Amino acid sequence: MHIALYNTQFNGAEMKRIGISFAVLLAACVLAGAQSQSPQRWVGTWAASPMQNPVNPGQPSPANSTYRNIVRISAGGSSLRVVLTNEFGRIPLTVGAAHIALSGSNGSGNGPIEPGSDHALTFSGKSSVIIPASASVLSDPVAMQVSALASLAVSVYLPQQRIDDTSCHDLGMSTNYIAPGDETAAATLTGAQPIESWCFVKGIEIAADSDHASAIVTLGDSITDGALSTKDTNRRWPDVLAERLQADKKTAHLSVLNEGISGNRLLHDRWGPNALSRFDRDVLGQDGVKYLIVLEGINDIGNTAEPHERWDLISTSDLLFALTQIVTRAHEHGIKVFGATLTPYQGAGYYSDAGEKMRQDVNNWIRTSGMFDGVIDFDQVTRDPARPSYFSAQADSGDHLHPGDAGYKEMGSAIDLSLFR
Repeated sequence: MHIALYNTQFNGAEMKRIGISFAVLLAACVLAGAQSQSPQRWVGTWAASPMQNPVNPGQPSPANSTYRNIVRISAGGSSLRVVLTNEFGRIPLTVGAAHIALSGSNGSGNGPIEPGSDHALTFSGKSSVIIPASASVLSDPVAMQVSALASLAVSVYLPQQRIDDTSCHDLGMSTNYIAPGDETAAATLTGAQPIESWCFVKGIEIAADSDHASAIVTLGDSITDGALSTKDTNRRWPDVLAERLQADKKTAHLSVLNEGISGNRLLHDRWGPNALSRFDRDVLGQDGVKYLIVLEGINDIGNTAEPHERWDLISTSDLLFALTQIVTRAHEHGIKVFGATLTPYQGAGYYSDAGEKMRQDVNNWIRTSGMFDGVIDFDQVTRDPARPSYFSAQADSGDHLHPGDAGYKEMGSAIDLSLFR
């Protein structure tokens, strides 16, 4: 009775103020609860585009083996998760165990890891996982502090089973390892054999530590993949870009995901799926992607010199159509796209004068069409000023198609970081 009598003594204005205060308090409580339950945002920090590799008769089976993949991430963080792949497997793949650790390897023969850094990966709390045919899976988050540009070892054990196709990225430019049995937790591998491919792992993601954390995808062919750069030294132009981003406080929140495939083409399959067909997987499917750099088309042009199939005969308009498709689809997902001009190739085995005319026309369109959010002129920084259809002597690896280490450095150093600010 006393409380009821006390409440009746408030006038209308006081009751209104109490009601507003209560509403504000309730809203704050609801907001705080929603924030505490909001999902963690993830951003890719390393990636590689898998390809189909059939297991041929007489070839040793990948089963009962551990694949230890040595990768260098771009941005660091305090929690990560790993993407394993069976995207080119026609039947389910059983992963018996998987681990991640800091790599102690620099091309050494037994794939060492840093003591005390090993973490077992789990999948919904389980140490093993069956990856369906044509699928990939995410591991559970791992609390693991990793610095920017750290080298990690991802070890995947495949128990005895039938495996007809492996999902590997062929040109890792990194010494990786395969060892018999389950060696996922081994400090050093026993009986390891070196391989250059990254197998059954396609990505590493970190927990975003700020709203600005995001990824740059580099979509390309062997020139993005780093062909003919020095192995185990991370000299690809996307690596140079990652190093520059991490050295600048204004861009250190950005990671770089290298989705180059050697031999890749915009329009048709050759090595790996063509760029249009893998766009959803390798660009839109990457967590946290905000920017895209496209450097594709030189293999489409080169194959016109000695066509083996009717679809090898493509025109400049075909290439511009493909690039326009990529830009349009990326823009629909809020991704900014930077067009990279095609580098010189006179002297390469598939050079032709008609192909050079096509390259010049494509580059002119990239520079002047206004289709892209910005232009990265790799052609200008790598060509010989006296003979612009050739690489400069400094940039050329020697095959007149791929840059060497110095050329890749020129390319990565030429990118204006203000594009990402």
